[in-house]
Amino acid sequence: MAIDPVIIDMLSPVLGLGVATASLGWVATTWLKVRHGYPLESSWGKPLLPMQSSEQVERIRLITQENAQLKAELGSIKDRLQVLERIATDGPTRLAAEIDRLAPKSVN
Repeated sequence: MAIDPVIIDMLSPVLGLGVATASLGWVATTWLKVRHGYPLESSWGKPLLPMQSSEQVERIRLITQENAQLKAELGSIKDRLQVLERIATDGPTRLAAEIDRLAPKSVN
């Protein structure tokens, strides 16, 4: 049973377009990986070149440490913001009463 040549003629542009699209997609993906510093991988998922030097490991460690410090600072800023929001939304009498309650008691 042979395939009709008319069917082959009808499908060849579709197959050609599919192959061209897949090839352009592969080229675009590889270009984006290279542009953004991702390591290129073989067909088995292993990196082609080991990308981690001691300088890069140290840089990652410093960035991780800085990230932890910034998270802690952001937490304290959120706490301050909650206090400021409470002060801004509470009534003036309640705020005055709370300030008076926190003031040290003077003995005459």
